[in-house]
Amino acid sequence: MHRRTIAGFNAIALASALLVLTAIAAPIDEPTGANVRDISSRRELFVDRYLIDRLDNATLKLHEPQLAPAMTEPADNLEYGTVIKDNELFRLYTREGRGAKFDGDTPEVTRYCESRDGIHWTKPKLGLFEIDGSKDNNVILHEAPFCHNFSPFLDARPNVPPDERFKALAGTVKTGLVAFLSGDGIRWRKLQPEPVVTYTKEYAFDSQNVSFWSESESCYVCYFRHFLDKELRSVCRTTSLDFVTWTEPVPLKPNFDGEHIYTTLTHPYFRATHIYVATPTRFHPGRGESTDILFMTARGNGPFDRTFREAFIRPGLDPARWGNRSNYAALNIVPTGPAEMSIYTTPFRRFTLRLDGFASVHVGADVGELVTKPFMFSGKELVVNYATSAGGSMRVELQDAAGKAIPGFTLADCRNLVGDAIEQPVAWTKGGDVSSHIGQPVRLRIVMQEADLYALQFRPGP
Repeated sequence: MHRRTIAGFNAIALASALLVLTAIAAPIDEPTGANVRDISSRRELFVDRYLIDRLDNATLKLHEPQLAPAMTEPADNLEYGTVIKDNELFRLYTREGRGAKFDGDTPEVTRYCESRDGIHWTKPKLGLFEIDGSKDNNVILHEAPFCHNFSPFLDARPNVPPDERFKALAGTVKTGLVAFLSGDGIRWRKLQPEPVVTYTKEYAFDSQNVSFWSESESCYVCYFRHFLDKELRSVCRTTSLDFVTWTEPVPLKPNFDGEHIYTTLTHPYFRATHIYVATPTRFHPGRGESTDILFMTARGNGPFDRTFREAFIRPGLDPARWGNRSNYAALNIVPTGPAEMSIYTTPFRRFTLRLDGFASVHVGADVGELVTKPFMFSGKELVVNYATSAGGSMRVELQDAAGKAIPGFTLADCRNLVGDAIEQPVAWTKGGDVSSHIGQPVRLRIVMQEADLYALQFRPGP
């Protein structure tokens, strides 16, 4: 990716467009106070309307993951899968049914693969379990019924003991969810024989139930499968401070009418951990039991956001992807390059997006704009993840909470942005230092043409 800042681009046309937009974007008469958000120095993505007050001739656009070339050294096929980026090592965990007749049947095993780039995978010979007369395999767990949905995570809790760096939940409706611990991600032990999460109101747990340490909530969070009103596959949420005692599960009800949410795969986004990203499988039992993959988000203990109702990843041209169990994403979206992140799906395919590139504020050939809600920030400079066409542009205005342009940070002062960059500093005539407005309620007004804005952040600066 490269970045360019071009001043004076099509100045007459842009000035005319700004005059028109100024006429339709009068200052917003809204008091400051309780409605002011505090984003501190967090990166904010445009995956929901959290920061958006108004869009004029602009839309929120869900972007389509691109199928990468087939991997020459693939990992084991995914049934339920988890990908963990542990420093420079990618770890993959996946179930192999081995002819299982039901959920949690004894033939099921959990296999483990490794990669240094997320593209070329090895299947280490671990020698831990004898399978079909040999220990020459990559099996890390062979204990019914837990291999059916064993789903680990790398514990981000501060000061976690070294021999508990990895945790997992697994189990069925008969056993409840049992907790597992590991120091190396390969050799696992039960935290205790008894389940830590139980649920008896309706059938539950027959899917990939996910958990993680939430930095923003300072607790463990678990999203698990249940049958909503005993009819629709859906999701419950529960939390814990110690991974042993969990709160009463709360049904989240993200389903639209008649919609089955087969999995959720909810996890903190690695560049903005206060935003939880979910890539659930949507099940259509009345359409040949076909499936596709959705995109949802959540913030803390709030409900799932369904800003984007359409499919995120469609089945595609391959007829094999148009049946039941044909479109599952692996848990966790992970970085696989300086400007790229990857999503893995069944059987073992890789899809890519630009960093932060799930969705954007999109403006086409006619000039449009975004006006944010009032917010406070900390940081010295504003950086944006953005892209324009060769004929496009972006300018940013800093306003007070009432919508009045702040002198020195007006649209006319802003240096025109034209190009494509993951982290592009915004500058005005007098520079890009906005630290004099830290702690004050402000808004952003961003005027664009043929452009996408994926994310923004106020960071400490150089």
